[in-house]
Amino acid sequence: MRERTIASHFARAALGGARRLGFDYSNLLSQLGISPELLDEPRARIAPEQFTRLIQNLWLALDDEYLGFGHAPSKPGSFAMMCHASIHCRNLEKALQRGLLFYSLFPQAPRLSLRREDEWVRLSLDDAQLWDPDHFLSESLLVIWHRLGSWMIGQRIRLEQATFSYPRPAHGAEYELLFPCPTTFGAGQSSLVFHSRYLHMPLLQDERTLKHFLERSPADLLSRPDDGDSLSSRLRRLLSRDSTRWPDLEAVAAHLHISPQTLRRHLREEGTSFQALKDQLRRDIAIYHLGRADLSLQQIAEQLGFSEPSAFHRAFKKWTGLTPGAYRAQEQ
Repeated sequence: MRERTIASHFARAALGGARRLGFDYSNLLSQLGISPELLDEPRARIAPEQFTRLIQNLWLALDDEYLGFGHAPSKPGSFAMMCHASIHCRNLEKALQRGLLFYSLFPQAPRLSLRREDEWVRLSLDDAQLWDPDHFLSESLLVIWHRLGSWMIGQRIRLEQATFSYPRPAHGAEYELLFPCPTTFGAGQSSLVFHSRYLHMPLLQDERTLKHFLERSPADLLSRPDDGDSLSSRLRRLLSRDSTRWPDLEAVAAHLHISPQTLRRHLREEGTSFQALKDQLRRDIAIYHLGRADLSLQQIAEQLGFSEPSAFHRAFKKWTGLTPGAYRAQEQ
C-alpha cells in the first residue's frame, strides 16, 4: 500500500513503441482496467501493480522486452536467461560483467559498459541509436541494472551521480524516484556512478530466490520506487508509518533533531516542500483505496485528515486531474 504510484506519463511512454508498430492496445488496456482517459490526463497516477501488468502484457503482445524501442526485438525470456547466467558468480563485479557480456552477444542490443574511475564505477548506456523519444528504454535499462545489482547483493547500491545524454524532460520531477542522487542532463553520456566497494560484495541470491524474483521482474523493478537517502525519502518513510495521524512540520523537525528552518531549507534544496510530500503521500494512499473499493469516499477523506469530503474532492482533482468518484469509476 505504501508503494508510490506511477505517473501516467510512464504508461503513455511505455505504449510508444506499440503505437509506432501499429499495434492496437485498446483491448489490452481494457483488460487491465486502465482507461484511455486516465492515461490522457497528465497529472493522473496509476497503481504499481497495474503498471507491472501493463509492461508484462506488452512484452508478450509485442514479443519484445524492449517494447519496440530498440533496433531489434529482445525475445521475452532474454532477461531471465541473463539472470540465470549471472546468478552463480562469486561477486557483483563478475555478475555484472557476465550480464553485460550476455547482451553483447546480440549485435543490435543497446550497449552498456562498466568502467572503473579511481574509487568509483560508472555504468554507461549508449542510447544514441535508440528509437526512444520519451527516453523510456534508457530510463528502464539504467533502473533495472541498478536494482538488479542491489537485489543480488542484498542491499541498495547507493548512487552518487546520474547523467543523461538528453535535456531534462518534462517529467524530470519523477527522476528523484528513479535515481535518488544528483542528476545532470545534457551530459556526454547516460550513466550511473557508484562506489567500487560494491563490486567486491558476494551475491546473496541463488537459483531458488531467482525463481521468485523473476515472476514479476524486471517489470516489478520499474514499478517499485527506490528507497533513497535524500531527506525527502526519509520524510516519506516517516510520514507513511501512520497515515491516520499527520504530524506538522515542527513535530517532524523535532523527530529529526533539526530546526524547522533547517528542514524547510533542505527540502527547498531538494526541490520540494513538507506540504508537497504530505500531498504526494495522501494522493498515493487515496489511489490505493479508490482502486480497491474497501472504503467509502468519506472514509478515505477522514483517513487522510480532511474535515469535509468536499475538501478531499478538490484536493484529489488538483493532484490528479480527476475527482475521486471519477477515478474510482475508471478503476472498476
